[in-house]
Amino acid sequence: MGQAQPELSYEDAYAQLEQVLQSLESGDLPLEESLKFYELGATLAAYCARKLDEAELRVRQWQPGDQTTGDQTTNDQTTNDQTTGLDDWQDA
Repeated sequence: MGQAQPELSYEDAYAQLEQVLQSLESGDLPLEESLKFYELGATLAAYCARKLDEAELRVRQWQPGDQTTGDQTTNDQTTNDQTTGLDDWQDA
């Protein structure tokens, strides 16, 4: 098993994580190998969680009433800034 790499897709990382879990759950691994698999699994799980968080943030940026921060004024201003270009386009 290789290390989780930044260019690894979420789907590939998740598939590797499933393989690691199956290996660990089998109980047939020596202790040292189990520890290596555990560390790899923790790395892959963190990587997958980070990718999901990034995807969620991207989706929230496109939703009206974006709640990604506690400062609604900042979110309203960001939304206004993003739509200004669209308003200009429609006026043309």
